[in-house]
Amino acid sequence: MPHHHPTPAAPAQPAAPAGGTETATLNIEGMTCASCSNFVEKALSRTPGVQRATVNLASEKATIEYLPGQIDRAGLKAAVEQAGYGVHEPVAPASPNVLASDQELDQRKAEAYQKLKRRFQVAVGLAVVIMPLSMLMLWPRMMNLIPTPVLNYVLLALTLPVLLYSGREFYVSAWNGFRHRTASMDTLIAVGTGAAFLYSLAATVIPHWFMQRGIMPEVYYDTTATIIALILLGKVLESRAKSKTSAAIKALMGLQAKTARVVRGGQEVDVPIEQVVPGDEVVVRPGEKVATDGVLLSGHSAVDESMLTGESLPVEKKQGDNVFGATLNKTGSFRFRVSKVGAETMLAQIVKLVEEAQGSRAPIQQLADKVSAVFVPVVVMIAIVTFVLWFDFAPEATRLPLALVNFVAVLIIACPCALGLATPTAIMVGTGKGAEHGVLIRNAEALEKAEKVTTVLLDKTGTITRGEPSVTDFVPVTGEATDRLLPLLAAVERQSEHPLAEAVVRYADAQGAAALSATAFQAVEGRGASATVDGQAILLGNRRLLIEHQVPMTAAAEQAAAQLLDQAKTVLYAAMGGQVVALIGVADTVRDTSVAAIRHLQQKGIEVVMMTGDNPQTAAKVAEQVGIKRYFAEVLPADKAGKVKELQAEGRVVAMVGDGINDAPALAQADIGLAMGGGTDVAMEAAGITLMRSDLQGVVTAIDLSRQTMRTIKQNLFFAFIYNTLGIPIAAGLLFPLTGWLLSPMLAAGAMALSSVSVLTNSLRLRAYKRTA
Repeated sequence: MPHHHPTPAAPAQPAAPAGGTETATLNIEGMTCASCSNFVEKALSRTPGVQRATVNLASEKATIEYLPGQIDRAGLKAAVEQAGYGVHEPVAPASPNVLASDQELDQRKAEAYQKLKRRFQVAVGLAVVIMPLSMLMLWPRMMNLIPTPVLNYVLLALTLPVLLYSGREFYVSAWNGFRHRTASMDTLIAVGTGAAFLYSLAATVIPHWFMQRGIMPEVYYDTTATIIALILLGKVLESRAKSKTSAAIKALMGLQAKTARVVRGGQEVDVPIEQVVPGDEVVVRPGEKVATDGVLLSGHSAVDESMLTGESLPVEKKQGDNVFGATLNKTGSFRFRVSKVGAETMLAQIVKLVEEAQGSRAPIQQLADKVSAVFVPVVVMIAIVTFVLWFDFAPEATRLPLALVNFVAVLIIACPCALGLATPTAIMVGTGKGAEHGVLIRNAEALEKAEKVTTVLLDKTGTITRGEPSVTDFVPVTGEATDRLLPLLAAVERQSEHPLAEAVVRYADAQGAAALSATAFQAVEGRGASATVDGQAILLGNRRLLIEHQVPMTAAAEQAAAQLLDQAKTVLYAAMGGQVVALIGVADTVRDTSVAAIRHLQQKGIEVVMMTGDNPQTAAKVAEQVGIKRYFAEVLPADKAGKVKELQAEGRVVAMVGDGINDAPALAQADIGLAMGGGTDVAMEAAGITLMRSDLQGVVTAIDLSRQTMRTIKQNLFFAFIYNTLGIPIAAGLLFPLTGWLLSPMLAAGAMALSSVSVLTNSLRLRAYKRTA
């Protein structure tokens, strides 16, 4: 029997928040670390009319829920600008039919990246010259050739471009922060490098002042230049890595067709996608992309919907079926009527859902937020204490240089950039990867909850099973050949619209049975049907139909029927010439992938429980067939949420998987709801995760991916916390009394850059995730 692919339903829009709020997304400019994103978030949250604000450092976007009666988009923009940051307003697409692919934003980011690279190249080019010149003191003969005052002025001239061009943005950002009474990563860099530069400037311009006090007028231009170069190197690498985290969105955007072949005035004409409107008739030939969403009018084909569902097998399409934009037509030609364009299409809905998930905040991130909110002021205090202690207790001749160097090292190594990137980068990659595999994760909270699941509760019909009757057995009982009987019985059922009749017709077509015509067809309500085919009077229905027509049951027929009924199957009885000639066993069959998926979940230590409205006998048979030990039978739709509560009362973290309207309360009650893609919009609305394929393998993928993403986040947070916890005391000189070690500010800058890059690289490892087969 052919594998049935349910048509994926478009993910429902997130529910409108209570109280008539609206949601806006702003592109924020000028954020460099977790402290920046926290400050913007607080500034927005305190603005009258704003209900909730979330700022994502990795995507550089703010998602704001606000009351339109109290504030508008311009007011939100003003609140961000008042906090010292910029807002970039993207240009709207030329046509509503075109997905706003953020091309302008990408171009702006590409220009910013090139500018950043030029700043880095200037800094590194001058640092390469400044470093050896600063080391001339190691060669006394060279020192005799070049007087120290002259050398210091040369170093000053070489350092100024690094400071004023390459490092300018650090100082501007720090000054803006100071004006708004906030501190960020740029504050630490600006104070650290600025202190080293000002000390060196004083030693260059008024060396005699130092000499009169017994201090050698040493300069640290190499420290200033090298630190700025190393921090910019980290930012260049970080910028490259961050662009890769949003690759999933760009890939989805790139799937949209650019043109469509539309029938206009009886002629087929190629038009840009911008000109396609609902109601248009579009022609699709083999190998072409489907331009937009619609309903198939004529023709038939197999369509590759893997970009929506992750399913590699093409889906058969016939008249009346839905087709979706950006899917690929494989074999036949067809025409379809356009039903949705632009932001209404399924592709646009998926992009929106993924974007919202990538911009959302996981509960685990609250820890990083709380730390980074107080981090910078604490670090500045530690740096000041470090300076004071070294200045008080170091030998008089070296106390000022040592105090300054350790002060700068503490400020530089403590930059909390890695802390701000730890969670959002992993979430961006994880949710994007989920979309590739047909698993749409609504938000980061759903991702975090899915990782903790201990029990998966599966609704049987449409989830474990296909949700439609299929013929499982065809049993001739009089010695008549199947290939003679089947066409006769299928001819009767072709006249009927009953789901069991449709199952028989599908089975006959799959077996290649000849198509015969029936006459004198008569449907008998609640019993079956009768008709004449090839001169034979045929009855096909349940046992009551036979009794009413006084057709006796033979011993062979009784035995065959008992076996089918024992397997919890529905039995159709076929009679010709006053005797039973065949039995047809019909059941809601288990999906091909259900057994393997349930086994995978059990291997991961998750208990799988089944819930069904069927009688205990049928429930037991299906449970045994798929390897489930615990099940609930005869569960009424109204009682499904109660079963979820029952499991939760046992201390379990429950994931509910369902597809129908009657599953919605249970999906909402569960710790995490997973809605099957072939299901209803209501079910999807109640779920935190939508599986675009009606396949339990998606549940395995969702839980697997959430576990890997959360593991990555925890690793990232560990890297960020341990790095700062160990780095600050070493930079302050804690090991000096024991080992004589001091941390050079240049090494501190390199380590700081490395921490951010290591966090991003660790997040990008998620891109290698492969779905369990």
